[in-house]
Amino acid sequence: MTAPNYRAGVRLLPNAVTVLALCSGLSAVYFAIGGRFELCVAAVGAAALCDALDGRLARLLDATTRIGAELDSLADLVSFGVAPALVLYIWALEGSRYGWIVALVFAVCMMLRLARFNTLLDEVDEFPFTREFFVGVPAPAAAMSAGIPLYVTLHFGPGWWSAPPLVAAWALIVASLMVSRLPTLSFKSVRVSPNYIAPLLVLVAIAAAVLITVPFLGLGIVALVYLCSVPYTVHRHHWLTQHPEAWGVPVRERRAIARAARSARRLGLRSPLRHRVAGRASAVARAVRRFGDDPTGVMQRHARPGTGRAPGPAAQSARNRLRLGLRRARRR
Repeated sequence: MTAPNYRAGVRLLPNAVTVLALCSGLSAVYFAIGGRFELCVAAVGAAALCDALDGRLARLLDATTRIGAELDSLADLVSFGVAPALVLYIWALEGSRYGWIVALVFAVCMMLRLARFNTLLDEVDEFPFTREFFVGVPAPAAAMSAGIPLYVTLHFGPGWWSAPPLVAAWALIVASLMVSRLPTLSFKSVRVSPNYIAPLLVLVAIAAAVLITVPFLGLGIVALVYLCSVPYTVHRHHWLTQHPEAWGVPVRERRAIARAARSARRLGLRSPLRHRVAGRASAVARAVRRFGDDPTGVMQRHARPGTGRAPGPAAQSARNRLRLGLRRARRR
């Protein structure tokens, strides 16, 4: 099936949305210079909305290009890295000696986070479920989370939460979360069951009402809820790595597998898939992706280069473990 032949103007639409995101991020700095920090928050929020739309528009219109991806990364660096750093500096850190250092560190961490994201796009996924997670806190979420002290100040007024040392420490914490290796949830892979569509729409209406009536408090609550979800996401990623039988199955079936495992532990039954077997199964999966269905290809890696010797005991043991793991995986 051939792709639809859209006009050049329609194919330009995703890049135009990306440019709007960049303009919104820079406008936040403009508003901060004038002391209108409530408009700074609105400008960064508009940039996040445009960032969420441009990629989806490009895929919908079949207008994905390499230059569009590069424009998106550059716009994210300015809108969610440079602009929030300057806004926090102008708002609370300008009078301190370390304020500019914090702003530079935040912007550099955003640059490193985006560079790592672009390089991971070209790498082969280690696990089948890798696409369900981000590595580190994504750029828009980091920018919105860094502004929590500003949201609280705009709602309640100045207090201990607006002290420059606390603002600087919070900005550094968010910057470290950006460049960390912690898995975070990717909302692109979230699928909602038809049974939960109506309650979810009600929650969306409640969230919209809160954002309209108390926007800054609502933004702070949303950012805190997202950060509190990071430990659960780390647990979920770790659980999936230890349970290969849950790879490639829908979320509802994963929940059934988890409930069965918990019930077996409560009853004192032996788990059908122990951690050492799960680790071996993941090694088998990596070996199969690298060498094909023949696990003996790993022998070539253990053989000494430039010699005609047969592989040693370590390679023989690795081959036996891989064969055992493949047999157990095929039985399941």
